[in-house]
Amino acid sequence: MTARARPGASARRRRTATAVRVLPALLLVCLALAGPWLTPHPVDTPVTGPYAPPGAGTPLGGDQLGRDVLSRLLAGGRELVVSSLVVALLVTGGAAVLGAVGALRPAVGRLVERTADLLMLLPAVLGILLVTLSWPDGGRLAVIAAAVGLGVPYAVRLAVSAAAPVAASGYVEAAAAGGERLWHLVVRDVLPNLRATLLALFGLRFVAAVYVVATAGFLQVGPQPPAADWALMIRENGAGILLDPWAVLAPSAAIGLLAMSVNLAAAALAPRTGREAVTAR
Repeated sequence: MTARARPGASARRRRTATAVRVLPALLLVCLALAGPWLTPHPVDTPVTGPYAPPGAGTPLGGDQLGRDVLSRLLAGGRELVVSSLVVALLVTGGAAVLGAVGALRPAVGRLVERTADLLMLLPAVLGILLVTLSWPDGGRLAVIAAAVGLGVPYAVRLAVSAAAPVAASGYVEAAAAGGERLWHLVVRDVLPNLRATLLALFGLRFVAAVYVVATAGFLQVGPQPPAADWALMIRENGAGILLDPWAVLAPSAAIGLLAMSVNLAAAALAPRTGREAVTAR
């Protein structure tokens, strides 16, 4: 009886460990999405002195204009989370399709990999500036486009490597020999066998997207003042860090914790084979 109980206990421990790693990300994402409705003060109205220290009603003090730091912190994460999720989904999905096609068609795969090698030479900051400054009116769409363009070259190489063994397996070769179309092979035969790898890849690309979107905000080529945005808060309040450190430390910690917790959650949810495939490359 003891021997039979051990597998169940082990499964419960694994589920508990997974829940512990997923819960912080879930809480942070939910808080960031609901934050604008939880602000104790208007995000664009001064309620205290510039760079005022924490006090009654303003537990994190005031920013450079006397606006409540806590309110702006609560309101400033939604766009970052939504943009990063969109970028991670587009990059992972695009890389998965290109990787599967490249594995099934070696000539296309070589072209995809050479193109990715060239694009990876572009510095991230320069890529952000090139896309956002040339995009009509800039804004969030420009930042998302820049983040997708910067993320796909890194993701597609891993996707091609992960899809190659699947494309060379017997049942895929048999389906190809039977006259199945390319898209049928991609959608029905290759991609379903990459779920674990793609889930782990999604976590990595979300982290990268957070930093790209935050960098764009810091450079002020995405959201513009007086918008509440974590990266903008860091830039705007840097001069007063000695007067009210929370105006800079709080959004910095929020960005770091968001990226780290989502990456840990994706790694915990991905099956072991997917984690090993990503870390091995």
